[in-house]
Amino acid sequence: MKVFFFIPLGLITVLGALFLTYWLMTYHSNGKITSSGRKRRFILYVPKSYNPAIPTPLVISMHGFGDWPAHHMHMSGWNKLADEQGILVVYPMGTHLPLRWQLYDSNCSEVNPTADIRYISDLIDHLEKHFNLDPSRIYANGLSNGGGMAHALACALPERIAAVGCVAGAYGYPLAACQPGHPVPMLAFHGTADPIVPYHGGPSTHVPYPFPNLPEFIRQIAEQNGCGPLPHKQLISQRVHSITYTGCSNEAEVILYTILGGGHTWPGGKRMPHFLVGETNHEIDATRILWDFYQMHRTER
Repeated sequence: MKVFFFIPLGLITVLGALFLTYWLMTYHSNGKITSSGRKRRFILYVPKSYNPAIPTPLVISMHGFGDWPAHHMHMSGWNKLADEQGILVVYPMGTHLPLRWQLYDSNCSEVNPTADIRYISDLIDHLEKHFNLDPSRIYANGLSNGGGMAHALACALPERIAAVGCVAGAYGYPLAACQPGHPVPMLAFHGTADPIVPYHGGPSTHVPYPFPNLPEFIRQIAEQNGCGPLPHKQLISQRVHSITYTGCSNEAEVILYTILGGGHTWPGGKRMPHFLVGETNHEIDATRILWDFYQMHRTER
């Protein structure tokens, strides 16, 4: 009898999870466009204070591998800040199952992200047709795989993206391919106890992909951005410190916030299961720090 009940319950659980994922993909979004011949979905948040007579900044915030836009929206807290600051926030959806941005496939092999980069560019075009966007104040960020995608956008769309933020970034866009027309400012957050994307690089027990050593990766990005070799170090809180590379071309500073004991999480965001992703630090608020950073940068027009 135990076996008899275990098998149907397992099947129900699996089928239920698949149905929930399909429902979230198909219905829990409020917009869609066609890009590269494929329907792509997104959630757009428009604050009540939006005034079509005033050019408005746009923040593009991207979910991680296996996540989805609605959960990322709830977890990151961008909507609350959007209400306070009067900005538009869009949460685009990746592709495939599990949902992801095409920096590497489910076997952790590198793939071509061209279609996803094109999608984000097409999404910006779409929103510009329907809202009064400030084209010099379009920003991107993301968690994990979405953070890696934000870095890819800095490389591929420097004329459109004014600054990027990468939270627990799973970087898969090779630096050798990152030669933008002009460098883009970047702010990264990463925990030293991240169980998914190790702070010091290499594969993890969860992901066999050979991720880069974070401090060295950030140093190389700063070098690409023409920054000075010696970063400014600052103690932010008891468990958070930062390094800032300045003197960069196009004022494209590069900053790394290191969270001691931090997990694969969004600092200041909603807590996620500790046994899966580790500790969520609440000494800082990544969303507000990112917005303060964004306000210092615009694209040249």
